[in-house]
Amino acid sequence: MTQDREQARRRVIELRREIEHHNYRYYVLDDPEISDARYDALMRELLQLEKQYPELVTPDSPTRR
Repeated sequence: MTQDREQARRRVIELRREIEHHNYRYYVLDDPEISDARYDALMRELLQLEKQYPELVTPDSPTRR
C-alpha cells in the first residue's frame, strides 16, 4: 500500500466519523455544531477522496445515502 493511499484511507475514516457525528447532532439532537458550509466541505472532501480511491468506497459511507 502506498503512503498516499494509506493517508487517504485514514482521512476517509476520519471524515466518515466526523460526518456521522455531525449527522447525529443535526438530525437526532437538533443541535448542530458546525455550519452547513463546513458540513458540505467535509462531504466534498470525502467525495473527492472516494473518487480518487474508489477501492475505499463502502456501502455505509455517508456519500452513499
